Amino acid sequence: MTGELSWPDGKTLALSVVVNVEEGSEMSIADGDKKPEPVDELGVALGAPIRNYANESNYQYGIRAGGPRIFKLLEKHGVTTSVTAAALSLERAPHIAAMIRDGGHEPTSHGYRWIHQFSYDEPREREFIAKAAASIETTTGTRPRGWLSRYLHTPRTRRLLVEEGYDYHMDDLSDDVPRWEPVEMEDGSVRPLICMPYAIDTNDMKFWTSPSLTPQAWLDYAKKSFDWLLEESRTEGPKMLNVGLHLRIIGRPGRIWALDEFLTHVTAAQDEGVWIAQRGQIAERFRQCCPWQG
Repeated sequence: MTGELSWPDGKTLALSVVVNVEEGSEMSIADGDKKPEPVDELGVALGAPIRNYANESNYQYGIRAGGPRIFKLLEKHGVTTSVTAAALSLERAPHIAAMIRDGGHEPTSHGYRWIHQFSYDEPREREFIAKAAASIETTTGTRPRGWLSRYLHTPRTRRLLVEEGYDYHMDDLSDDVPRWEPVEMEDGSVRPLICMPYAIDTNDMKFWTSPSLTPQAWLDYAKKSFDWLLEESRTEGPKMLNVGLHLRIIGRPGRIWALDEFLTHVTAAQDEGVWIAQRGQIAERFRQCCPWQG
């Protein structure tokens, strides 16, 4: 990295809120998959080739009730986010695509479906990446600049992202600031891709993976993470905090209040050095401050 990273207007901490839209594109016998979606709030994880109607309906809660509730709350606090969407989800829920577009949120790509691309061969993975970008551009009016895989990716994923014109990826948990990653192309040349690290410790998926977690505990952890990084950023240089959300999870009435309180907490600190920004904005600022030198 060359150059010195800074956030606009003297801010020291960038807060990146990411809303994941996966509902309606998860694994399903109805969509030709060999087994139903294994990620289930109840932890049932059926391996049999039968439809799990209960889990399907739990995902649909995010589309019908959770999503509108979250986007309404974001509007209340004046916060725009990066929405990491599986493209098929937006095709099947145009009202969610409209909320992204009309609310000024940044659409980013979570693949064409919320499935495991790491088993794909290269032609199929290339088609998966390109199809996602084209679909999201059609549903939201904006071509996605960023990419997040479902859990795992292949050694060639980043090369395929560069080929398709993506500016940054989020498949990394290793830092609190962006960085350049050199990507070796098929012709032997090296092209740049911005790594925008993600985080799972502040992610609301913890409600599903750790059923004993309470909304208060999640709120306390998220606020402590924010407060610590804000203080650290004032003496050690710019930092970035990631908070990942899901329509079907934080959008529940018993959890949404915790997000409300978190947003109240962070928006009140905007005059104290906090920049609440979309990931594309953060990536562009990084590019300006630290241009790629090869």
